[in-house]
Amino acid sequence: MSNPTTLTDEQLEEFGAELDAIRRRIVDSLGEDDATYIRNVVKTQRAFEVAGRALFYLPPAWPLAVAALSVSKILDNMEIGHNVMHGQYDWMGDPGLNSRRYEWDTMCPSEQWRYSHNYIHHTYTNILGKDRDIGYGVLRMDEDQQWRPYYLGNPVYATLLMLFFEWGVLLHDLEVERIVAGERTWADTKHLHRGMIRKVRNQTLKDYVLFPALTGPLFPMTLAGNAVANLVRNVWAFGIIFCGHFPAGVATFSEDETEDETRGMWYYRQLLGSANITGSRLFHLMTGNLSHQIEHHLFPDLPARRYPQIAEEVRDLCERYGLEYHTGPLRKQLGSVARKICRLALPTRRRTTPEPVEQPLAA
Repeated sequence: MSNPTTLTDEQLEEFGAELDAIRRRIVDSLGEDDATYIRNVVKTQRAFEVAGRALFYLPPAWPLAVAALSVSKILDNMEIGHNVMHGQYDWMGDPGLNSRRYEWDTMCPSEQWRYSHNYIHHTYTNILGKDRDIGYGVLRMDEDQQWRPYYLGNPVYATLLMLFFEWGVLLHDLEVERIVAGERTWADTKHLHRGMIRKVRNQTLKDYVLFPALTGPLFPMTLAGNAVANLVRNVWAFGIIFCGHFPAGVATFSEDETEDETRGMWYYRQLLGSANITGSRLFHLMTGNLSHQIEHHLFPDLPARRYPQIAEEVRDLCERYGLEYHTGPLRKQLGSVARKICRLALPTRRRTTPEPVEQPLAA
């Protein structure tokens, strides 16, 4: 574990009870404002997509078309898809915003993502050997991951994962590294193949055949524009997700340490295993409010628009219990992640004290 437990069992119980109280208060206050918010975001996302698709018919407006389509894809993935599929808006009873029915604009089938993300990642957050989001099966992101010469390519693998992030998420559940190691066979992944092939086919036809074909002689420019928009979305999503999980000071845990875990300990692990990113309201919107990764891991099924409302309360709670609340601007968190990726490409000695954390700058 990269950050030792500092609370007693009694304190953990009290800590958990206070966070439960915050959650109950927010659940009890959910209503029309939340419904109106998400519906307005959906309308905005669709407007940007329509604008982007239409502007591809005007060659001089190509940069604007790419920008509009990029915004549309980011909103669809971050503020709508990710949050809707967490069940944050199931209480509305709107079929279009139902967690089990929503399909997002990316390569990974929603059903597959809900299992690997909602269940595996959010249940076993930062538990080495259980949470496969630690390194996504290709990166070394923690000192307790045994070093191998393969990890000398850490910066290269990270760059490729960033550029092709939607493909990395698609292939995540195949656990290719375990197949290569002989711990799993290709046949063990057979239940995933049909859904993956169907989703890849649909996404590829939409972005790289159908919409470019509709622009006739502008086909090459439209195809290129769609590819660039997907690239922008991939880079943005990778950066926000990695800044929320892997900057300096974020803790990891062993399976033994989390055995017979109480509710308070689960909250404690979520808190220490996450980091926030400071920014403007627009910035938070474009991150799907995953810039409040701490609050998201504490309350993954609460509407993400509520995270800024409770962030200060959670931070005050951390101060009272003497717990680190990791936060900072995007440039700081990105720099911290990049340094970790490069540092862990090389053999490292096991730390006996927590990794020093830079003091967060004022928001």
